[in-house]
Amino acid sequence: MNVLLLGGSPSAPSTTWRLQQLVGERLAALGHRTNALQVRDLPALALLRADTSDPAILEAVALLREADAIVVGTPVYKASFSGVLKLFLDLLPQDGLAGKLVLPLATGGSQSHMLALDYALRPVLASLAPRHILPSIYATAAQLPWDPDKGVLPVSVIGARIDAGVEQLAHELEGALLRKAAGSLSALAPASATVHA
Repeated sequence: MNVLLLGGSPSAPSTTWRLQQLVGERLAALGHRTNALQVRDLPALALLRADTSDPAILEAVALLREADAIVVGTPVYKASFSGVLKLFLDLLPQDGLAGKLVLPLATGGSQSHMLALDYALRPVLASLAPRHILPSIYATAAQLPWDPDKGVLPVSVIGARIDAGVEQLAHELEGALLRKAAGSLSALAPASATVHA
């Protein structure tokens, strides 16, 4: 299945993006194909003007449309998600996430920002009609220490949440794949013949 890592951090390097990459690597190890889209790399003027005819915006929206699941990540600023992510989500139609699984991730300076995922980001994602929004994963920068050789090394409590999130998303994707396969088989099955007495 196809998973899009949708990065909403305006900065690089980014703790949020490192967390998303870790989730992406674990999903890839389970056989899922991942693509990456950093909103900050899109043309700023096109984002600000909501120019859906811009080639880079068209390509980004196509990437999202083709994905079975979205791992959306954002830093938390002033108890809300990032402005660049909001600009991108505003470009999408009302059913822009229809049929998709969504795993929200966020990072912030302290635990006091944890509820921003549920009170700010989740309602916006829900308004785009996803099939299911999985439980969010929030971590502080201190809980995601970075090692230049080994990469991000989450503390145990966050590591367990990441494991659970990846496992649940992979399980949901497998279920979606089975439903797709069953639908394809039923479409190929011949119609039952009418019996005449």
